[in-house]
This record gives sequence, structure tokens and C-alpha cells, in this order.
Amino acid sequence: MRFPAPIAAFAGLLALSAPALALDEVTFATNWLAEAEHGGFYQALADGTYERYGLDVTIIPGGPQSPNRQRLLTGQVEFYMAGNLLQPIFAMEQDIPAILEVAAIFQKEPQVFLVHPDSGVETLADLAGLETIFMGADVYNSVFQWMKATVPGFRDEQYRQYLFSPAPFIANPRSAQQGYVTSEPFVIRQAAGFEPRPIVIADYGFDTPSTMIETLRRYAEANPDIVQRFVDASIEGWYTYLYGDNSLGNAAIKAANPEMTDDLIAFGIEQMKALGIVDSGVALERGIGCFDDTRVHNFYDAMAGAGVVRPDIDISTLYTNQFVCRGVGMELRPAATP
Repeated sequence: MRFPAPIAAFAGLLALSAPALALDEVTFATNWLAEAEHGGFYQALADGTYERYGLDVTIIPGGPQSPNRQRLLTGQVEFYMAGNLLQPIFAMEQDIPAILEVAAIFQKEPQVFLVHPDSGVETLADLAGLETIFMGADVYNSVFQWMKATVPGFRDEQYRQYLFSPAPFIANPRSAQQGYVTSEPFVIRQAAGFEPRPIVIADYGFDTPSTMIETLRRYAEANPDIVQRFVDASIEGWYTYLYGDNSLGNAAIKAANPEMTDDLIAFGIEQMKALGIVDSGVALERGIGCFDDTRVHNFYDAMAGAGVVRPDIDISTLYTNQFVCRGVGMELRPAATP
């Protein structure tokens, strides 16, 4: 879905305007349905930021069983929203065509496990005492394997398939459910009337960047200018979405996902800001999108040590700071923001 905006006229002779230059067409495929967690991209689309950077951008929303990542690998789209570093690591292990992460929009992984408020569960280790943990297969094959290797007591018997409905979790007070801290707590509160307690896995060592902009290495090498403009415009979109007038971005999200509500969007934005999901760590000094080299390597070492990934991967080849860490858009952050 596109939201065209007027193209600014070039400064020129009196009463004359130069012809508009053709925009470079690119497509960005996300990994889920439109939501606040994608807000900066929709903001840049809706308010004309991409167009100002000379880009005609189409966003293709993802969802359950979405083929969007395959679209990137087969060259059908130029950019994809990767979840976290495990996806490109697994791709390298499987000899999938070379991919490259060119921006880390989320400094903090928002994945959590939610528990009932009276469950007595306060820490990650406490989850081992529950009878059931509802997880998707990807979380079971990655996060849960790291949990088993890191904390005693976790058992495969705890695993139950998460089918994107909170009903089984709500009905079982001795269970936990995966979720994003920016959305599922709100959904459960609305459905069940209680506030679930989040166990934030990033606080226990699952410290990966998330919501990354991914492209094929060959595309980045052949089109560095387009990659730079897409990354810069996306970053500006995120600053505006978090700190400026995000009404156009929110309208675009709701147009792409009619089930999205104003209250859920507001909750997502509030959580992203309160927890520093986007604008924290190295981003505070060098700008949104920057990879923290030390954190990236520490995360890989932790996953390799837990047996989640092979220990012989050169993690430095999977991402680059070539297009980020330039302070783009930082002037849009209010001066009082940490």
C-alpha cells in the first residue's frame, strides 16, 4: 500500500519548475501484520519521507505463514524486516544466499514470556516450575533451547504450540505464553481483565538487536545509494513516529491492518519508549539503527555456547554499520529525551 505525497519542486528560475526526477521503486516486506512496532516505516511512507529521499516504497505486510522472507531470497523484494540475529545466522548455517543486515531498528529484543500475576513467577528461572509454556516453533527451537542450556529445570514437556490466541494461557494459571511486551500484555488485559507479568528475555542474556532491515549482499553492493537512502529515511521515520506527530503513520497502520486499534497502538508506542526498545544503548549517541559490535558478538557467543547455533560462524559478515551510526535524524529527538 502506498501513500503518495506531493514531490517538492526544485528551486529554479522565476515561476518555472524543473521536471520531477523519477523515484527509485523499492519494496519492503515485513514479518508481521502492520502494528505500532512497524510504526517508523509506515510513518516514513505516509508523511512523504521516503519520497523526499527519492524513493517510491511499497510495504508488504507479513503475518502467520507469510512468504515474505522467501520473497527477499528470491529477489522479489529489495528489503525485509528480520526479527533478530538468529534468522541470518540460521540462514548462513543452511547455505541460504548471502543476506546482510544493514540497520538494527530495535536495540532491545521485545520478546517476553507472560505469566499470571499470582503465579509466583518473578524471574526467567521461575518459569521452569510451570507446567506449560505456549510457544511458536521458532521460539521453541531457539529461545527455549537457549533457556534449557542456560537455566536448570526447563523441560521439553513444557512446550505447547502457541496458535496466536491468548485463550489457552488465560485459562491456565500455571502456564506462560510468548509475546511482545509491546502488544500481548494489552491484548490479554483487554480479554481477561488482569495484567500479565512480563519476563523480558533480553534482561537475562538474550540480548540481540531486533527489527532489522535486511537485504541481499549483492543488492547492497550494487545499490549502496538506494540502501543508504532507504535506511536514512526509515530512521527519520522512526524518530518522527516516536517523538513527533505520528498521526499519519498510525492512519497508515490502520489502513493496512483494519483490526489494529488506537489504544493498542498507543500502548505499543508507550512501551517502546518506556523500555528503550528503539532508542537506547548505542543509539543514544550514534543514532537509531546502529549495531553495537560488542553486544552482537556477545549474543552470538551465548547462542553458540548454548548449542543453538554453530560455533564456527563469522558473525561480522552478517551485518554492517556502513549505512548507520551517522546520527541521522537525531535532531528530531526532543532535547529532554535521555
